Amino acid sequence: MKIRKSLPMQLTNTPPVEKNIAPSTAPKLLYIDNLKVALTILVVLHHAFITYGAPGGWYFTDKTTHEGALIPMTLFVAVNQSFFMGLFFFISAYFTESSLQKKGAGIFIVDRLKRLGIPLLFYSFVLSPVLSFIVYRLAYGHHITYFQYLSGFDGWIDFGVLWFVAALLLFSLFFVLIRSLIKPRNKPLKKAPSAGAIVVFAAGLGLASYIVRMVFPIGWILKPVGFQLAHFSQYIVMFLMGIIASRNNWLSGFALKTGRLFAWLAVFMILVVFPVIFFVKENTHSSVETLSGQGHWQSLMYACWEQFTGVFIMAALLIIAKHKWVKQSKLLKGISRAAFGVYIFHPLVLISLSMIAIGWPVDPGYKLLIVAPLAVTGSFLLSAVLLKIPGINKVI
Repeated sequence: MKIRKSLPMQLTNTPPVEKNIAPSTAPKLLYIDNLKVALTILVVLHHAFITYGAPGGWYFTDKTTHEGALIPMTLFVAVNQSFFMGLFFFISAYFTESSLQKKGAGIFIVDRLKRLGIPLLFYSFVLSPVLSFIVYRLAYGHHITYFQYLSGFDGWIDFGVLWFVAALLLFSLFFVLIRSLIKPRNKPLKKAPSAGAIVVFAAGLGLASYIVRMVFPIGWILKPVGFQLAHFSQYIVMFLMGIIASRNNWLSGFALKTGRLFAWLAVFMILVVFPVIFFVKENTHSSVETLSGQGHWQSLMYACWEQFTGVFIMAALLIIAKHKWVKQSKLLKGISRAAFGVYIFHPLVLISLSMIAIGWPVDPGYKLLIVAPLAVTGSFLLSAVLLKIPGINKVI
């Protein structure tokens, strides 16, 4: 019996939230931890929305056909995709150089290989086949044992949602290499960019994304690592921006009013510009593929919307959080500590709940309203339990 990797694994770009590895001042950056909690919740919700209607690949889908549900679901995942990957890379990079300086290259590399490499191996060789088997057995009705399934399984190299961990590991190792070749000079701190400069930056990122998508349209995946290269322009640039922002202490240089300005700009992009794009798509009878790349003018339109929206949201969240999200309760501190574990194990919780909900005699849109909050709660509880286990708590 030959069981090929039976599920479409076009996983969406949702990154994990690793523990801070910042210098001694890191505990003071409570707003970063609070941001990571919010982003982690979005990760779980993102995949729940894809399960029940939004576009994207996942282990199991039970999609609604009602337009009234599909449109807001699509908007939700499109907005998420525009910013939370880039923001995760920015946050991770913000602590990278200080950690490298504190630990030295050797210890830094060993730490990264342990903290990122072990979860990669665990997910690919342990968790991923379990997730695939659950769907293969319960959703598709193949009544075989797990060991029978493994005898024909050929998808062992599968990072799944941990593709971000693989990318972050590569970025970090490349950064160490560059730092070993080019020593940073002591230069005066650069002033934080103006609002206008950030807008120009977003425009340039939109153009870069459009050009990359001529070759690698949205949905094209570099296997087996799972990289969607259509989005990597933003990821690489935001990783670099995180390092530059850390060196120059940019996050302390923005006024709250600037954050509020970008929040309003993001609202405008979501509530005004996105409906215009949808109207243009429908009236020009454009397919999703024309928005995804390959040089179509609709692709330029969407790439610019995505990057303007994403950059505006990232700027708004970082600035407003710096001024407003500066406190952390004991509960929130514990939730923050569990965030990386939530990212690793939330597919197990979400898929298990969606298997339970298969037979419910309601539209999938209603299932989302029940499964999504349960998946968030269950993922944090599972991670909190795992953190009690010696050894595991050293990795996640």
